[in-house]
Amino acid sequence: MQRTIIYLLFSWLIIPAYGSEPITQLLTSAKHGIHLDSWQLSHNDVKFESKFPWSIRKYTLHGGKQEGVDIIEVDNGSLKFTIVPTRGMGILKAELDGMQLGWNSPVKEVVHPQFINLQERAGLGWLDGFNEWIVRCGIEFMGHPGKDNFITNVGNKAEMPLTLHGKIANIPASEVEILIDQEPPHLIRIRGIVYERMFYGPKFKLWTEISTTPGSNSLRMDDKITNQGGFDQEFEILYHVNFGPPLLEEGAQFVGAIKEVFPFNAHAAKYINHYKIYEDPVLGFIEQVYCMHPYADDNKMTQIMIQNKAANRALSMTFSVDQLPIVNLWKNTSSLEEGYVTGLEPGTSFPYNRRIERKFGRVPILKGGESRDFTIEFMGLINKDEVAIANKHIKSIQKGRKTRVKTAPPEID
Repeated sequence: MQRTIIYLLFSWLIIPAYGSEPITQLLTSAKHGIHLDSWQLSHNDVKFESKFPWSIRKYTLHGGKQEGVDIIEVDNGSLKFTIVPTRGMGILKAELDGMQLGWNSPVKEVVHPQFINLQERAGLGWLDGFNEWIVRCGIEFMGHPGKDNFITNVGNKAEMPLTLHGKIANIPASEVEILIDQEPPHLIRIRGIVYERMFYGPKFKLWTEISTTPGSNSLRMDDKITNQGGFDQEFEILYHVNFGPPLLEEGAQFVGAIKEVFPFNAHAAKYINHYKIYEDPVLGFIEQVYCMHPYADDNKMTQIMIQNKAANRALSMTFSVDQLPIVNLWKNTSSLEEGYVTGLEPGTSFPYNRRIERKFGRVPILKGGESRDFTIEFMGLINKDEVAIANKHIKSIQKGRKTRVKTAPPEID
């Protein structure tokens, strides 16, 4: 108990006797008024030996719109990735043995949420800070901007404008800590808590753990969303995972075990026959979105992937269809200057406005005090053999079953 009190009040690094509890470090705590501007730890600073070098570095950005943004860089000796607690515990970028996992956004700074006006440009203000590799959309709502109904504080029905992709990506984490297991394989965990809550409104708690092991080519994201209110509450979550070169290029391909796919709108419908294949950058390209229901294996797990033209580089994502039943494929192959990017997006809902998704029964509900878990495994693949194995696994999930391709978007009015 005394050790815990010291840890919480003074945020000292706790290094227990070797082979016992994990090494822990509290970086931020709104509850206890703790914030470390800088901190670092590596394999050279601990008592146990690791087969692979690793390091963690926390620092604070300064200047421009990134003033005061917290950054956590993790290097497991093979995979490097950057977490941004100030932006909802999103992952800014990653690199695996020189292969970039992410994209080159026109938004160059890591924009602090204080400079984001979500209502700007008819509800598109979310885009002012959009440059992450992995960004969550939600939690009260996500998808395209537009109006939806809600109940006011006096019990009346009213309309409110829903902004693009919700609020969670622009809320700083209230609690952030690091844990490193002393026992092999020395799991490295970065935990955070982000609250999206208000009086007479939703009261969500997002608990997240982003983890990896030294020397591995993978990371795992475990999220738990809890409704801390007393009333039932609608929610939506979508994981916007974005890729540019080198994975995205002419001839690159989306791979997945897909049961059904349909175009988001009439524009996307024109290109439905080529939804899996990517083109070179084209200035003025208008985004295309394809909505998919994936197949799953006997354990309700599915896998999707983006691979380059040569099929010797790829990134795969594995998740449960019970947790994340849909996949959106966002194609935005505009010029490099405008943002040449694609998004592979597992979620609970398609990116229509919430009032539309509700009509189709795709807006889940959390009862008061109830929680829902979400886990995604990300794996980088860096040679033909690894990519071939992933393709074989995805085909085994498909089991020769056909993909139903709908050539027209649904009637949504």
